[in-house]
Amino acid sequence: MTSTVTWFNSPIQWLDARGKGAWIAAMILGFIFIWPVGLAILFFMLWSNRMSRSFFGCHKSRRNHASTGNTAFDAYKQDTIERLNDEQSAFNGFLQRLRDAKDKTEFDQFMDDRAKQQKDANTEQAEMA
Repeated sequence: MTSTVTWFNSPIQWLDARGKGAWIAAMILGFIFIWPVGLAILFFMLWSNRMSRSFFGCHKSRRNHASTGNTAFDAYKQDTIERLNDEQSAFNGFLQRLRDAKDKTEFDQFMDDRAKQQKDANTEQAEMA
């Protein structure tokens, strides 16, 4: 039993050490030569989450602001990032107020149209009577 587990782990570790390209090449070669093997490799990669960014250590964050060693530049960069974040939040607030105003205008127009239709219906009923 342990030899079977070792037999499966050895190629997996070998491919993991070489990265995504090795897994993709193995899958393509599997599809070319014996398609069920390629399909099995594809399902294994999806099941084990082998194609995610974090699996191979590619989890760089956009929020990672490492120091450059130059304090003046780092302070300037931090101030610029804070200013841009403030501008973004102000712009998002502006867009929300714009959407709210548009929604109110559309609702008011709907209510006016509805009141007009009711008035017309009441007028028609009064004329028929």
